[in-house]
Amino acid sequence: MTISVKILPMRDLRRVAAVAYQGLCTFEFGVVVEMFALPRPELQVPWYSFTVCSAEAGPLKAMGGVTVHASSGLGALQRAGTIVIPGWRNPDEPPPQPLIAAVQRAYRRGARLVSICSGVFVLAAAGLLDGKRVTTHWRYADRLARRFPRVRVEPDVLYIDEGQILTSAGSAAGIDLCLHIVRCDTEPRLRIRSPDVSSYLRTARVGSHNSCRHHCLRSMHAGLPRCSSGRSGIFIVR
Repeated sequence: MTISVKILPMRDLRRVAAVAYQGLCTFEFGVVVEMFALPRPELQVPWYSFTVCSAEAGPLKAMGGVTVHASSGLGALQRAGTIVIPGWRNPDEPPPQPLIAAVQRAYRRGARLVSICSGVFVLAAAGLLDGKRVTTHWRYADRLARRFPRVRVEPDVLYIDEGQILTSAGSAAGIDLCLHIVRCDTEPRLRIRSPDVSSYLRTARVGSHNSCRHHCLRSMHAGLPRCSSGRSGIFIVR
């Protein structure tokens, strides 16, 4: 019997790219910028490099009258280890083909793909979610399931980590997902250099979950399950 093994190139998960587009969801985009672009020298660990990639010709008009001038085009996604789709302007509007193609290429080379709220529709349109568990805002869940029946939509969780693909529920749940990512990426170093901050990342995420209206905590196992990278973390799954 012949066994084929696909070897993916090494990826630097700390090289983060956020996708910007006309009608950009400002809150979701702001969460990503705050989490990954703001320097954190007080943590004393290597932090993220961050770039914004425009999916369309700019300047880009975001929600609330904000205009965004992206520093890069879609080509920069090929250098990113983590790509974030901060919402999508209209779940009923197919994403532009160049964006779909760029996301597909990034997935094939092993990049980590993250969606917040309606951003999951971009990943689904790219055909990357078939057979995977995902989540989105509760009001979009039925629409996502009808349009992409091969996707396993779980509407009553904050976020789902499937390893290479991570999805969050509504906009505010994107904060929980980003904190989960930061913890999985940095906690081994934080335990040594900044144990108080490591503890904060763990308790802040649990606290925000406890205050949420979702039912996700009912199904959490005792203790801290393992995150996909082998480090301890919290999966919010049904």
